[in-house]
Amino acid sequence: MDKEMSKAEQLKEMLFSQKKNAYLVMDEKEIDEAYDFCEGYKDFLTKAKIEREFIVETIERAQKMGFKPYDKNKIYSAGEKFYVLNRGKAVILCVMGTRPLDDGIRLTAAHIDSPRLDLKQHPLYEDKEMAFFKTHYYGGIKKYQWSTVPMSLHGVVVRADGTSVSVNIGEDEGDPQFCVCDLLIHLADEQMKRPAAKIITGEELNILVGSRPFKDDKASELVKLNILSILNEKYGIIEDDFISAELEAVPACKAVDIGFDRSLIGGYGQDDKVCAYTQLEAIIETENPAYTCVAVFADKEEIGSMGNTGLESSFLKYFIYRLARAHGFSGIDVISATQALSADVNAAFDPTFPEPIDYRNGAKINHGVTVTKYTGARGKSGTSDASAEFVGKVRKLFDEANVQWQTGELGKVDAGGGGTVAMYLANLDIDVIDVGVPVLSMHAPFEVTSKIDTFMAYKAFKCFFAEK
Repeated sequence: MDKEMSKAEQLKEMLFSQKKNAYLVMDEKEIDEAYDFCEGYKDFLTKAKIEREFIVETIERAQKMGFKPYDKNKIYSAGEKFYVLNRGKAVILCVMGTRPLDDGIRLTAAHIDSPRLDLKQHPLYEDKEMAFFKTHYYGGIKKYQWSTVPMSLHGVVVRADGTSVSVNIGEDEGDPQFCVCDLLIHLADEQMKRPAAKIITGEELNILVGSRPFKDDKASELVKLNILSILNEKYGIIEDDFISAELEAVPACKAVDIGFDRSLIGGYGQDDKVCAYTQLEAIIETENPAYTCVAVFADKEEIGSMGNTGLESSFLKYFIYRLARAHGFSGIDVISATQALSADVNAAFDPTFPEPIDYRNGAKINHGVTVTKYTGARGKSGTSDASAEFVGKVRKLFDEANVQWQTGELGKVDAGGGGTVAMYLANLDIDVIDVGVPVLSMHAPFEVTSKIDTFMAYKAFKCFFAEK
């Protein structure tokens, strides 16, 4: 027989937190379901490396599940599904509910941009018979991590006649790839004396794109000429077309399993595509909800959510106003009754680098989706800080849906920190809290997440949309 529990043991079981590694409380059937779910995620992550590609894949996936383009003058019936495209770099998916709109919307919001190297407007140059692209890094990065990494080139070029061409080089078998070179260690004495932030500087993030000269002894810059000749033949572009281009250099790696046990996922851009994908799968599977459900996929979060495709703009607010007006409601009333999950990642505790994170309050790999009451830096600067009442509601909702979840914060109090789109939703008078997946090596060219945590994010968003 089991030893009878002492009174202290009984009290500990009743009063202490019982949260633990999710593998220890999940059955094998659900673990297998989580692993199967992540196969689709890995494929999506490999195909949709930049925001434009994510939008294309999202709309294609949504259309297959019955979503139609939004008609701002239409009165939608419960269960109808539609989407709103914003300039090819952001999108809103909506499923109409049975309850009136002024009961509020159940909203999730993720961002689909990730740190990368953007090409400058005059990027191509030749130096000592080698051709390079000048870049301007996008988002917060450790610049030294981006050297000697195989790169692919993605984006769009708008030509002088107004036509555009999509670019995706370096992902398919047999494609050329690109890289930022670094100095060999034998000659790097002076470089290694630099502080870590300047081991590679922003202006040294030059991408090597070629070295073969055009065969002509009379002209200069023959390597640059040869590169432009290749680009002109393939894409019909000339040098000035770079001015009206958005070209992004990203790691050329595919998303893969990590570890002998295949419990983790490695790949580029998981911040925040891991939350964007899980909310996408949750909303496209939502049928006949009580509350109208909205999932926002926004751009520009990594640089402050600025611009008309970022969530500091009014594109979400205007959509809700138009939807409310068509159905005879006040947009202000609808927004004020809305509740939201800011679907964004958190920093996972790494025992190799334990110092910046308070282990008791930090997010842990395999402990489930992370609920983050506040983000910000130091004195909670740049955060919305969810109310106790809303935290309590989310906690109850997840427990009832058997979602494995944990709490987290972005590092120790004085260690730094960061922000999400939650503050912009809160500014609209929306109750909001951050819910997302903990990430190892965040903002690096290759990030790592847990399959269990990823699956639990999907379950969390799905039960939020299913609230009665």
